[in-house]
Amino acid sequence: MRTTRQVSCGKVRIGGGAPVSVQSMTNTDTRDVSATLAQINALAGAGADIVRCTVPDMQAAEAFAKIRKSSPVPLVADIHFDYRLAIAAIDAGADKIRINPGNIGSKERVKAVLDRAKSAGIPIRIGVNSGSLEKELIEKYGGVTAEAMCESALNAAAYAQSFGFEDIVVSLKCSDVAMNHKAHKLFAEKSDLPLHIGLTEAGVGEDARIKSVAALSALLLEGMGDTMRVSLTGDPVEEVLLSRKILKACGVRRAGIDLVSCPTCGRTEVDLESIALQVKNGLAPLSERLEKEGRFLRVSVMGCVVNGPGEARSSDFGIACGKGEGVLFASGKVVKKLPETELVSGLLDLINNSL
Repeated sequence: MRTTRQVSCGKVRIGGGAPVSVQSMTNTDTRDVSATLAQINALAGAGADIVRCTVPDMQAAEAFAKIRKSSPVPLVADIHFDYRLAIAAIDAGADKIRINPGNIGSKERVKAVLDRAKSAGIPIRIGVNSGSLEKELIEKYGGVTAEAMCESALNAAAYAQSFGFEDIVVSLKCSDVAMNHKAHKLFAEKSDLPLHIGLTEAGVGEDARIKSVAALSALLLEGMGDTMRVSLTGDPVEEVLLSRKILKACGVRRAGIDLVSCPTCGRTEVDLESIALQVKNGLAPLSERLEKEGRFLRVSVMGCVVNGPGEARSSDFGIACGKGEGVLFASGKVVKKLPETELVSGLLDLINNSL
């Protein structure tokens, strides 16, 4: 596990061993206070720990101040080009700002932003994106590469630190899974600054989800990532839901219900697909409740005796099936045998009555 410095974004701690936080970004017009707040509430309800809003002009900065007062989660102001917008967002109550020092302007303007952030006690996220790398780095490395992204991030962080500013989170994102992974690894080897991980511009639909899962899971399993965002074209609530599923699958955030079911084979003598689907649907409300409570259960639905006993020992509850029947188990011990038609209701009753 990578050890990093820790910063605070409002009530959420990033890095230093804190839980990996989930972020998303609103796609509403920030100047529309009611629409933006509605989306922030939806994101928070889906499990977002932090939400980012773009602040493209002073009207948006004024609206951001109103939004921040009613937001249930910390807000990050996304700033590009105009340093005055960064200062206005900080004064409006931003819990963190996202900038690229390279596009804010002169040294004096960068210093003005960092000084204001330091006095407000908020961190900045330095965002490096493969689509906006410095020309000199592209020329140096012969194109957009992981090495160029890493050097850009290191340079930007050092630039901010040269003004005495240390509360920094860094992101390095591109749309290529392998390059994205390499860039993060290179940076993690050279810096202890916390990382905001993601795969930018992943796309739309199933392909985008698969790319995001591949990219983020690989990083998390190597101990990289202090806060994260899945980037999907469309409803940002879907980003949050997928982020939480990735964290759960990687064992980084163990909450809710982990349903294990075997893939079926010629040994299966029950309609296991139907049984597993009914169990999943039946446990959905409980899983949501446990997720909010930070509690975790592992439930297994197994189709034969080959792997069933092993899963029974490692699961809290489950079913191990035989020919037209099965046994319910809890904490590795057999509770009762039931015909196939009663297995689902029996398991649901067993779990609900035990909690």
